[in-house]
Amino acid sequence: MFWQTWSFALGVTVPNLLLLVLGIVLKRVGIMDDHFCDKASRVVFNVALPCLLFFSVSTHTGSEEGMNLPLATYGGAATLVTFLLLELAAIKLVKDPRERGIFVQGGFRANTGIAGLAYASLAFGKEGVALGSMYIAITVILFNVLSVITLSRSLQRGAGKGLDVTAILRGIVTNPLIIGLVLGLLFKETHWAMPDTLYKTGEFISGMALPLAMLCAGASLDWRAMFRSSNVAGYATLARVLVVPGLMTLGGALLGFNGAALGVIFLFSCTPTAAGSYVMTRAMGGNATLAANIIALTTLGSFFTTALGLALLRGLHLV
Repeated sequence: MFWQTWSFALGVTVPNLLLLVLGIVLKRVGIMDDHFCDKASRVVFNVALPCLLFFSVSTHTGSEEGMNLPLATYGGAATLVTFLLLELAAIKLVKDPRERGIFVQGGFRANTGIAGLAYASLAFGKEGVALGSMYIAITVILFNVLSVITLSRSLQRGAGKGLDVTAILRGIVTNPLIIGLVLGLLFKETHWAMPDTLYKTGEFISGMALPLAMLCAGASLDWRAMFRSSNVAGYATLARVLVVPGLMTLGGALLGFNGAALGVIFLFSCTPTAAGSYVMTRAMGGNATLAANIIALTTLGSFFTTALGLALLRGLHLV
C-alpha cells in the first residue's frame, strides 16, 4: 500500500519534472532561447491550450456520478475562498505589486485537468474520474477567470495605473483559454458528433500544449532568482502544495465528504501549479521567470505532499 501511494505520485510528477529538466538542457545547449520561448508560448496560449480545453470539455463523457453537484459546488466555492485569502496574503508577503498576481495564481491555480485527473484515476479508478468530471469543468473556468483578474489588477497597479475594470472584463472575454472552454461547453450541449478527422487534428494540436509549455517553463527557469530575498516563489509553493490542500481537505471533511469524494478534493487541490499559468503570465507581460520557478517548485513539492497526505488520509480511514 505504501509503495502504491508513492508510485502513482511518482508516475504523474516525474514526467513533468523531466520536461522541465529537458527545457533547461535545451536552453544550455542553445537549441531554445528567450525568443523561441516567447513565440512558442504564444502558440501554446493562443492555439494549443484553447484547443486542449475545447476538446477536453466537448468530448468528455462522464457518468451520472460525474454530475456530483455538491462536490463540484464545494470545489468552486473553496477555490474562490482560497483565491481571496491569497489576495489578502499577497499584500503582506509580496513587496512588488507586479508580482502579487503571479503569487496568487501560483498558489491557487491547480493542475486539476491533467495531474488531478491522473491522480484520481490511479487512486480510485473510474469512480474517481467520474466524481471529478464536473469538479474539473467548474474549477478550470474559475482558474482562468480569476487568473486574468489577479494578473490584470497586479500589472495595472504595478505600472502605477488605477484599477481599470473595463480592461479586466475585456481580458476575460478575449482570453483564448476561456473562449476555448466556453466553446467546448456550448458544443457539448449541441450533442453533435465530432467528425473523426477534426477530432484527430484537435488531438494533435492539443497534444503539444503541455509538453511545449513545460519545456518553455524549464528554459525560463532562473535558479539564482528562485529564492530571492522576497521568496515569492517559496511562498507560492507553500500555499499550493501545503496550505491550500490542507484547508480544502479539512473543509471537505467538516462538511461531511468522505471516501473517494474526499480523496478527489485532496488530490485535485494538491496538484502542482498548472503550466497554463506560465504562458498566461508571459502573454500578459508579467514576470514569466517567476511563474516558471513556481511551477518547478510546486511540481517537485507536490510529489511529497500528495503521497504523504494520501497515506495520512488512508491511515485515518477517511478515504
